[in-house]
This record gives sequence, structure tokens and C-alpha cells, in this order.
Amino acid sequence: MRYDVIIIGGAIVGSSVAYYLREEGFSGTIALVERDPQFAHAATTLSCASIRQQFSIPENIRLSQFTLELFRRLTEVFGADADIGFREGGYLILAGENGLPILKANHEAQMAEGADIVLEDADQLTRRFPWLSTEGIAAGAYGRSGEGWFDAHAMLMLFRKALREKKIDFITADVIGIERQGDRVTGVSLDNGKRLEAGIVINAAGPNAGKVAGMAGLSLPVEPRKRNVFVFEAREKYADMPLLVDPSGIYVRPEGSVYITGGAEPEEGDGPADPKDFEPDWPLFEEVIWPVLATRIPAFEAIKPTRAWAGHYDYNTLDQNAVIGPHPQVANFLFANGFSGHGLQQAPAAGKALAELIVHGGYRTVDCAAFGYSRVAEGRAFRELNVI
Repeated sequence: MRYDVIIIGGAIVGSSVAYYLREEGFSGTIALVERDPQFAHAATTLSCASIRQQFSIPENIRLSQFTLELFRRLTEVFGADADIGFREGGYLILAGENGLPILKANHEAQMAEGADIVLEDADQLTRRFPWLSTEGIAAGAYGRSGEGWFDAHAMLMLFRKALREKKIDFITADVIGIERQGDRVTGVSLDNGKRLEAGIVINAAGPNAGKVAGMAGLSLPVEPRKRNVFVFEAREKYADMPLLVDPSGIYVRPEGSVYITGGAEPEEGDGPADPKDFEPDWPLFEEVIWPVLATRIPAFEAIKPTRAWAGHYDYNTLDQNAVIGPHPQVANFLFANGFSGHGLQQAPAAGKALAELIVHGGYRTVDCAAFGYSRVAEGRAFRELNVI
């Protein structure tokens, strides 16, 4: 079979690309290839499902602002019953004296993009959040609106349901090979023995993206990294708690009647995840996370861990930033990869951008030129400083 567009990866990034291709008027044939149709191990469904505007570079802020605007128009776009449980609880990113210059610079970038973020010193933070200990804290940036968390699975299902009416072929298979002739990819081989001819191939393979690019003989510095999320109960319920990020990198936020926390993986020794390893690393909670929580929120000295999960996300080892757009030499192979933990919130914008590029020949809504592959080829980092 031949398809005008083959998208490798059917979770939120791939589904967004397919959705916006049709929205932009693309009438050609589209195949969405996904090896895990229940999304049991997908980065999309195992993420913490949060959205923020607190990034260090304007381009990342704009990607998330596009998705935020979509959230505000969900029922208009997807129907009256569309609901992803978006809770606009905000982010609170804390910094000590050493981190204060970066926090201030990030805040200036966010304000320039119109984000509703306030920068407050320790005394102001204590007045706003009486349950918070500001020991060792110089300031914090708090998103009063336009940030929060939501149901990742519900969001994915909105896109997948919408695709059923848009003449997309859903193919359940694992891609095991990509054929290339000179400066073009020509086909995709599947583990079920089938071969698909391709006009355009889009890599939306999440943590597996580096491997998929390699099948086409292309280098992409994206690998799976394991991240643990722990759930705990506490007597105190703080209705005003945002997603709080400690200077150590530990984060915590409410999730209904419980709390979720993570961010304990050490930078030193952090490398590619075993593709089969989804077992939570419980010692991280006991030895790293709990002491930080108890210091930052004294009431959390007494908490009860209940469950945990681990997921893999697509880590760009070059600069922890997305790679979006075509390969400079293999123009019909397009990237939508390396979001480094921001993929769920930035997928709609990336999907819209690639659809515009394919249909109209250029970016119209969100300019993703800064995320292009050329920097990878040159080894030139386009670094996002605010990686959580």
C-alpha cells in the first residue's frame, strides 16, 4: 500500500499531526502507525499531564500558549462533551540565591510573551502560601493563570476520536525498517511483514525517536529516559497548592484527594532507559523526595506513600528541546521529537506547525524554525534552561 503521509507514533504528537493535517485541508492518504494501541507504556499517558508558560525561551512559551488556547476552546473544537479536567492551579518555581538570576531572566522572557507570572520574594510567598517554608529560598515565580494540570488520557482520546471521522488509517504494528533512496525515504517496513510506500514520513515516535531516525540512516540525539512518579496521602489538603518545584528539582502537586511527586533522578549517571524497565524506583522516594517535601512543606513530614509508576520520555541530549521540521538533506523525513518532558503540552502546536509546513509550505501560526534539525547537524545547542 502507498500513503502520502506515514506518521510513526500514534500518541499525542502523532495524533496531533494527523488531526491538523486534515484541519489544514490535506486530502491525501494518511497512515498512523502505533505499536501500543492501548498506550500502556506511552510517554503521553504516563506523564504528569501539566502545562506551563514558565520556560526560558520565547519559542517554548509560544508552543504551550497555543495549547492553552486550545484548552480554552475545547468544546468549540471537539464538541460539547469535551472535557480533560483542566485545573488551572498554576506552577510555583522556587529559587535560592544562586538560581535567582536565571529565575529573573526567565520571568522577563515570560512577561514579554504576555504570561501571567508574578515574581515574589520569600516574605511575599509566605503570605500567599502560609503552608510553605521558604528556608533557603530567595524568590519564586508563580503562574496565576494559564498553567495547571489535566487528564492526559482524556486529551489523547479527544484527538483519537476526532481522527475517526477524518479518514485516517490506524495501523497497529512496530516499524522495523525505513527504506531510503538517496535524499528521499521511500517506504516503511512493519513487524507484521507488510511494507508501506511513503510520500512523507513523520517521526513522532517519542522515546523511540532516535532509533526510528537511525533506521533512515539519520542521526537524532533523542533517547528514552526513565522518570518515576510517586503518589502519597497527607492529612492536610491544600486547595491553593500549585505545582511546586523546589530548587532541588523535586516537584509536588495535588491530584484530587492525594498528591503526586517526582523529579528525584540524579543527573549524574542518568542515561538511556532499558526499554522494558517500567518498575518504580522506590528508594528515590524514601531517600531523596521525602526529606525535601518535609523541609519545604512541614506538614508533609507525616505522609503515606500509596503507589507509583515509571515512564520513559524523549530526552534530547543536545539541548533538552524539541526537534521539529524536515531533515535538510532528506526533505520528506520530518521530525516531531525530543520534547524532553514537554511533549504533551506542546504536541498540538507542533502538529499544527508541521501540518502548515506540509500543506502551505511554511509555518503560519507558530514559527518552529528555531527547533529545526540544522542545529543538530551543527551540534549547536538551542538550550531550554527550565527543564522539570
